[in-house]
Order: sequence, then C-alpha cells, then structure tokens
Amino acid sequence: MSFDSIITFLPTRDLAQTAQFYEEVLKLELALDQTRCRIYRVAKGGFLGFCLKDEVTPQDGVMLTLVTEAVDHWQALLAEHDVPIEKGPVFNPDFQIYQMFLRDPNGYLIEIQRFEDPRWRTPS
Repeated sequence: MSFDSIITFLPTRDLAQTAQFYEEVLKLELALDQTRCRIYRVAKGGFLGFCLKDEVTPQDGVMLTLVTEAVDHWQALLAEHDVPIEKGPVFNPDFQIYQMFLRDPNGYLIEIQRFEDPRWRTPS
C-alpha cells in the first residue's frame, strides 16, 4: 500500500509575500487557504504548504525542487518578474539534469530542473 499524496510544509514570516511569489510568479494553484497556512498544488498529489510563524530560521540544506520540461521558460518568466537567479540553466553531467537555482522570498533555495536521463523523463 502506498500514500495518496504528499504535502511539505515550510514556515514563513510573511505569508502575503510568499503567496504573491508562489501564486503570481510561479502560478501555483492555491489548493487550500487556512488563513495562517496556504497549501499549493505543485503536481497531481504533490502539495507545498507555507504556515505563518513568528520566528523562522530556514534550515541549511532545505531545497525545493520543481521538475519540469520547461526550465528555460521558467527562467524567462522569472526574469519578467525581476526574480534574481542564483545560477542560470546549465546541464549537470553528474546527475544528468538541466537545472537552475533561485531563492524564494523566505530565502529557501529553489531548484527548477529537467531530468535528461530518459528513465526519469516526464511522459508527454
């Protein structure tokens, strides 16, 4: 037996700024607004939640990875919103991925990547 879905919750000091980024820049669907928490659909059965907290210290090593075939599209869209890119799209031969990096308003590292290994490619 397996699970039906996954939600990863992360804390934020500024839920409005976080909502603006994930809704207006990344265009994620707001699945549930719980006033102090907002849950976004990232993929079928995959959700990301942010909850308002007074004190937040992003943990080293926390990285959100969004998998898409359209890495270059996302770079262009983020540039339109003046989102600073930490590392532009590049092929990573060690992991056989095409990836880019940026930070969200909370300082969390976001990787947008595409698998180049055909065994992991998203079916069209």
